[in-house]
Amino acid sequence: MGQPIWMGGFVPPILWVCANSQPTMTGEGPSHTARLIVCEDKDFDWLLDLAAPPFGVLIKPPGGVDNPFILGIVRQMTRRLSEAGCKSSWMVAAGAEIVGLCSYKSPPDDGAVEIGYGIAASRRNRGYASMAVAGIIEYARADGTLNRLTAETSVSNPSSARVLIKSGFSKVGQRDDPDDGLLDIWERKL
Repeated sequence: MGQPIWMGGFVPPILWVCANSQPTMTGEGPSHTARLIVCEDKDFDWLLDLAAPPFGVLIKPPGGVDNPFILGIVRQMTRRLSEAGCKSSWMVAAGAEIVGLCSYKSPPDDGAVEIGYGIAASRRNRGYASMAVAGIIEYARADGTLNRLTAETSVSNPSSARVLIKSGFSKVGQRDDPDDGLLDIWERKL
C-alpha cells in the first residue's frame, strides 16, 4: 500500500485510505479523505486529555472526539479486542485531525463481527462515517475469515442508518435495548 506523506516525515500505521467513500490503495485523492489509524489503549490517554498526542502531530476537533463516558466504553472494547489478538480498532483521521473512532465491537465469531463507529459532533455530515465504514468493510474482506458484518443503530438516528444503507447493509430486524431503546439491526454479506 502506498503511504501518504505525514507531517514530520513519520507515517503512523495506516490501514486504509478512503476518499469519497471509495477505499484506495494510495495516499492520493481529494482533500476530503479519511484514514483509519490503528487505535491502541494508550491512544485514549490523549483522547481523554491525559497525555501528549500519539505520533506528535495529531489534533482533536473542537469539542473533542466524544465525551469521556463514551471514550471509556470504546477504550474497554479496544482492550478486549487487543487481549484477543484482534487489531481492529481505529481512529478516523482527516489530515492530522482525529474526527472519529470505529472498530469491531468484539472479536469475530463464526464468520461474523459487529461494527461500531462514531464521528465527533463538530465533524458530522462530511462523509467521514461512510468512509470509516468503507474502510472497515475492506479490512474485513482482506481478513478472509469473515462472511458478514452486522451493526445496530438507534431508530432515532436516521443519519447512521443512511451510512449503513449506502455501505450495502440491509435492515434485518429490531430489538429493544434497556439502555439505548429501540435499535435497528443491520447485516452486510462480504
